Amino acid sequence: MLRELGILEDKEKVVNKKAKLDDVVEFYYTTPKFKTLKSSTQNDYMYQLDHALNTWVGATRFGDMQIGKVNIKHVTEAYNKWLDAGVRTANARAASLSVVWRVALQHMITDSNPISLLDRKQNSVRKVRWTRDQVKTFLSTAYSNYKWRSAGLIVQMAYEWAQRVGDMRLLTWDCLDLDAQRIDMEQSKRHAEVHLPISDGLTQMLKLQRDDFGFQDYVAPRVKPQAGAYTPYQKVEVSILINDILREANLPLELTAMDLRRTAITEMIEAGADLAGIMQVSGHNSPQSVKPYMVNTFSGASRVLEARNRDAD
Repeated sequence: MLRELGILEDKEKVVNKKAKLDDVVEFYYTTPKFKTLKSSTQNDYMYQLDHALNTWVGATRFGDMQIGKVNIKHVTEAYNKWLDAGVRTANARAASLSVVWRVALQHMITDSNPISLLDRKQNSVRKVRWTRDQVKTFLSTAYSNYKWRSAGLIVQMAYEWAQRVGDMRLLTWDCLDLDAQRIDMEQSKRHAEVHLPISDGLTQMLKLQRDDFGFQDYVAPRVKPQAGAYTPYQKVEVSILINDILREANLPLELTAMDLRRTAITEMIEAGADLAGIMQVSGHNSPQSVKPYMVNTFSGASRVLEARNRDAD
């Protein structure tokens, strides 16, 4: 009956068309839709929703607005403010709110979704890549200070194996066989299985890490326990640590941990690896998904022209 009236009780709260966005978001957190998400995805949603709700639209905080009175004008004003943090961030906040609105529609808390009318800007294709010297300088700086060791390992593993930073952040020891120098893991995004060798240098660092942190599950946890437990860094914490190390190493702050996968795949392309080989390393499920990494580079073109000239001789 409550669903038919557009009213749902969440413990002491009544969530209906007059509810504030704050309360609707809190209701969303109680739903199976949210509870079945991976913890990392839940944290991302909560982080973006918190920032979205604390945006001021005119003289009113967005989270204090009634969901039934929010229109496209309000959403557009909030979105334009989110753009100050970048197009990707603005779109992430809009996407997170859209999920909440869809749940509200399903539960008859609202009749419309103004987020669906939002004219979002296109994410620009990021082209930043690390040089090998920049990676070496970064790792040398990170490994020189114990507090940065796990961050250094996350970067080195992401770069050497062309994997996503999130998977390296949550990597567990049971995926590694340091005696055989191999990693066998399942990626979180597409659940692709990858089986990769571990270089001698990385094996040495991982053995040092195992000596200090092998008593718990995570390969690169926070170097200090929280509430008595060694737990993985959150995504935002990794970004902060990376920036701290970049500053200490006098490296460009435009470099990010997410650029490492792009860098590694581009280097494989420049080295002449075929698509099938690259996909075995990266875990991509189709050649089409590798295409964004196939950029024109001087070294890549030089290698091809040299091969052409050799064949002509």
